[in-house]
Amino acid sequence: MPFPHRADHLGSFLRPRRLLDARGDPGVSPEGLRELEDQLIIDILRRQKDIGLQIFTDGELRRRSFMSDFNESVSGLDNGDSVARSWQGAGAAGTNRVSPISGIAVEKLQQTKRLTVHESSFLRKQSPGDIKITLPSANQFPAITWKKGVSEAAYPTPSDLLWDIVPMLASEVEALVSEGVRYIQLDAPRYSYFLDPKWRAWLQSELGMNPGTALDEAIRADNATLAATQGTGVIAAIHLCRGNNRSQWYAEGGYDAIAEQLFGRLEVDVFLLEYDDERSGSFEPLRFVPRGKTVVLGLVSSKLAAMEKPDELVRRIEEAAKYVPLEHLALSPQCGFASTMEGNLLSEDEQWRKLELVVETARQVWGG
Repeated sequence: MPFPHRADHLGSFLRPRRLLDARGDPGVSPEGLRELEDQLIIDILRRQKDIGLQIFTDGELRRRSFMSDFNESVSGLDNGDSVARSWQGAGAAGTNRVSPISGIAVEKLQQTKRLTVHESSFLRKQSPGDIKITLPSANQFPAITWKKGVSEAAYPTPSDLLWDIVPMLASEVEALVSEGVRYIQLDAPRYSYFLDPKWRAWLQSELGMNPGTALDEAIRADNATLAATQGTGVIAAIHLCRGNNRSQWYAEGGYDAIAEQLFGRLEVDVFLLEYDDERSGSFEPLRFVPRGKTVVLGLVSSKLAAMEKPDELVRRIEEAAKYVPLEHLALSPQCGFASTMEGNLLSEDEQWRKLELVVETARQVWGG
């Protein structure tokens, strides 16, 4: 199935100031907050259409982070605890704790509600075109939700936690497919741990995981999550990045070490890959992408306000086309603009200009 979206995006948009203020205002009722979210989502759907995008999301405006729908749909997490994480980049302060996107497993997780029905039902009614629903990969959680000395009573190993989560996400995928959602994207930043020597060492020392075995298990988990998309015509996609929080990142390294296994075995139609700077390495690992699968090149930074040069984007697309045919490439920002609701360090106007650049460059390269 040809991929129809030469200009793509990762799903999350900067939260308007009035939404952030309303979230912090105890005088705003849940009903009032929902009404404001609805209004703002309609606004950004219109803005996506106006700039020429043809795949639509709600900007993850209802979420506290890209994975908070999961946290809010299960019991058994201590959301006041987290695993310390070292961040780098603009505004980084070294090791910090990011409670809004974490939470630690302290009991067996029990699903209490569906993850995204409140999002997908509104989008299906309001969107001017095909919608994309984003979900966190199950592989996101063992590294940040299983904490040594805390979680063992519920889950003796991170693997035990992983395989309790997979069916929850797989059932959400199945429900979205049955509802007619045509594009489902897993966000899977933890594959970056297998690229970066410091995080490979951390997997061994802190989680007791063999990186090679863990990579094999991660691929099996994501394939199991997306199984309901097979043979349906639904676009199954996976996004890999190296961390995205207030314009910061935590991992670096090219795809070389895992490319053959990752691209060859993940049962997806589309790989959305971070390629905005030297931390991502070269395009050479793309030679392992099977024929017929699409690579969305994340060449435009969602972290930095500086605008990329259109000619440079075209040059890099042409370079990537040495490894993946041009008809199986597309363009996007390298990550979302707000993986957490606080957002990256650029303005809403800069965000939309970045997306306009993606659309204009895609038209220049592929037409339409």
